[in-house]
Amino acid sequence: MLSRALPARIAPAVDEAVADAWRALWISRLLVWASAVAAVALFGLSDRAADFDPAGLTTPYGATGDALAAPLGRWDSVWFMAIAEEGYGGGAREAFFPLYPMLVRIVGAPLGSVLVGGALASAALLGVALVLLHRLVALDHERAVARNAVLVTALFPMSFFCSAVYSESLFLALSIGAVYAARRERWAWAGALGLLAATTRSAGVLLLVPLAMIYLWDVGRPSLRTMRPLRPDALWLGLVPLGLLGYCGFLALGGHDPLAPFNAQEVWFRSFAGPFAGAWDGVVAAVQGTRQLLSGAREPVYFTAAGGDPFVVARHNIELLVWLVLALVAVAGVLRRLPAAYGAYVVAALALPLSYPVGPQPLMSLPRFVAVLFPLAIWLALWMTGRAARERLVVGAFAIGLAIYSAIFATWHWVA
Repeated sequence: MLSRALPARIAPAVDEAVADAWRALWISRLLVWASAVAAVALFGLSDRAADFDPAGLTTPYGATGDALAAPLGRWDSVWFMAIAEEGYGGGAREAFFPLYPMLVRIVGAPLGSVLVGGALASAALLGVALVLLHRLVALDHERAVARNAVLVTALFPMSFFCSAVYSESLFLALSIGAVYAARRERWAWAGALGLLAATTRSAGVLLLVPLAMIYLWDVGRPSLRTMRPLRPDALWLGLVPLGLLGYCGFLALGGHDPLAPFNAQEVWFRSFAGPFAGAWDGVVAAVQGTRQLLSGAREPVYFTAAGGDPFVVARHNIELLVWLVLALVAVAGVLRRLPAAYGAYVVAALALPLSYPVGPQPLMSLPRFVAVLFPLAIWLALWMTGRAARERLVVGAFAIGLAIYSAIFATWHWVA
């Protein structure tokens, strides 16, 4: 099996992994920062910015400092920073799992700023995630594939979240680290990293799927005939769900509802609609949005579940459907070309947002969820490596998309 021959291949890849990850990190973060600062300077902020950050947590440095810090904190960053400074106080804060806010508090304390501390932690963790991804890919493929996997992850149009005060980088590093540890049969590490991922967001518990499959079949196809016997070290995988249970227990001990992380989703109108039913809801919303735009009029409103400008709603829903289609193409590629455990993971991870859609915007946040599904990046790297035209197309499109979305995010306009 592949994992049996790993040690001889790991050592030479270390320097390559760090070099390729560092290059992708600084290029992508410079692009994010330059695009965001330029957008704020040219267009200013949305008139509604103060509505989403009434305490001014994202703007503590004055006009010039706030412009320079524009890509660091927007939207959910306010929730993470509030938890880091004040803890959980009821309301909807319990929807945000505790490991990342705890890290923001620790890093931000000596700097006197949870905004800067959180952003630095996110950027550093993105670097860690890229190194781990490179090493994971290098177990099965040549350096060019690993390098491209790292590059498309760093340049992914939604990767600006990975250097903002968001938990994406932490979750990405922990999920890749857990799978990498499993591939090397370091089951204690795999279970511990999975536990931490499940303390970062609820989707972390789904890492149990690929970890168990790697334990039983390595990178082969699942079947009863090839299943490896269970050993005592399988118990380490039981740590993964303890991350979720531990957070619920922590809330209960603090006098809060232990199910608050799930009940709080109602604040964002997210509810169970059936397995993958959100995909159909997204199609309906996009079709109605297309009708709205083609009509050239705001009345009548075709998609009545959402408020606000029906043209803006229409554009968002159409855009999100495009993201879903692209994601499904990538998922099909993963299922066809990558280990079964990787395919099972992306299907399970997408099942969450697609089964719990948001009524006014069924595919809300889907591009952000896709950004941390690293098997998709591995498949894309395989698809493009060795084909110069494909490499130029993907890298160019991703870089342009990252610049545009960074600008939209920094000016307090909704992205995902």
